[in-house]
Amino acid sequence: MSENLSHPIFSIIKGLAQQEKVSCYVIGGYVRDRIMGRPLKDDIDILVLGSGIDFANKLGEQLHTKVAVYKSFGTAMLMYEGLQVEFVGARKESYRSESRKPIVEDGSLTDDQNRRDFTINAMAFSLNASDYGALVDPFAGVDDIANRLIRTPLDPGITFSDDPLRMMRAIRFATQLNFRIASESMEAISSHADRIKIISRERITDELNKIILAAKPSIGFKYLFDTGLLQLIFPAMVQLYGVDYVDGKGHKDNFYHTLEVLDNVAEVSNDLWLRWAAIMHDIAKPATKRFDKKIGWTFHGHEDRGAKMVPKLFAELKLPLNEKMKFVQKLVQLHLRPIVLAQDIVTDSAVRRLLFEAGDDIDSLMMLCHADVTTKNEFKKKKYRDNFELVKQKLKDVEERDHLRNWQPPIDGEDIMRSFSIGPGRYVGMIKNAIREAILEGEIPNARAEAYAFMIEKGKSLGLTSTIKG
Repeated sequence: MSENLSHPIFSIIKGLAQQEKVSCYVIGGYVRDRIMGRPLKDDIDILVLGSGIDFANKLGEQLHTKVAVYKSFGTAMLMYEGLQVEFVGARKESYRSESRKPIVEDGSLTDDQNRRDFTINAMAFSLNASDYGALVDPFAGVDDIANRLIRTPLDPGITFSDDPLRMMRAIRFATQLNFRIASESMEAISSHADRIKIISRERITDELNKIILAAKPSIGFKYLFDTGLLQLIFPAMVQLYGVDYVDGKGHKDNFYHTLEVLDNVAEVSNDLWLRWAAIMHDIAKPATKRFDKKIGWTFHGHEDRGAKMVPKLFAELKLPLNEKMKFVQKLVQLHLRPIVLAQDIVTDSAVRRLLFEAGDDIDSLMMLCHADVTTKNEFKKKKYRDNFELVKQKLKDVEERDHLRNWQPPIDGEDIMRSFSIGPGRYVGMIKNAIREAILEGEIPNARAEAYAFMIEKGKSLGLTSTIKG
């Protein structure tokens, strides 16, 4: 008891509850995480048998701290010693078929625990003087934690039909905690998957992002696929599933390959957008799939087509259409480049071009490409990854020498126009491109003096005359 309720806020709430003659409980995630021994978050939920807002306001007065009230939700929140404490009155809920927003009435502790999504989130610790610290666990949530099981307190069909977002939450918790979903709950998700259509894209994607940020996100995607939810919320990804055969030759299943790449990225990075790049890197393979009798299955241009698909898919999923999207788009566009370099003799020119195009995202690109090597042939895998190490070293060497990350050529359009007394036009573009190519090909160093001299010579070859000295 003393360990579970060691934070001073709990004894303060106990004192006020006794004074006001109301019953209070800490409920939900805090209780679950305490029992599991997980790191505790900085927020707790307090259930009040009565008005949560009134209780919070009285506690705020006692602690001389501000209380934020959310009347439409019937909740109130205050901060105390770095902890966010939210108060809500016990309630019972009923639903209409066209909405996940419940009709709410005052209820008992039992009513409130009945309405919780999963047994592991329905447990409560008493904050009342008579049984302070006692665990209230009507649905055997402790047993489900021991058995690593996600299960609904009441009939799962009703639970998921009432609030279809709970289907996503079940999969999210199973993924984050590495639990399995109870068979009856899995069946209910499959049979009620179509109900997800009443949930906003934003709420769905919020849960999807939490799945993607788990230690092993493939767990969640397999659940989403097996229940039919993925087909409804992200059909483009489902199109990666399956293997076609012609003349006995088949390609790999790009759906499960994508999940393997995603898990590989998750082992080395917590960056949500790098993980999205892993999800999207082969997204255009279904559209570019062709069979050639001489070489077998090909997916030519899937990186270019995939990059073009990213903005539309981000818009459909209500993901941000900003620099995050552009980062994913860039990595999809470039994801084959380091692999090609790893297969061939690596030239300084090829490395310069990769550095020029990837810029500050080169390290993320290399992580994605390393993760993309999923062959089961250990000899091939070792060969590819050994070659990647050579490419990484070459990138480091060329970057240290030529400084091409986020590179801007040392001569710009203003320099060209001033030097030849010309206005904007095709000559400016031709000279700029020639300077860039000369530097990338290693014909001249990445330095202003040499680039200026090259500019003068290039101008002469186009019939231009320099009017000033560089």
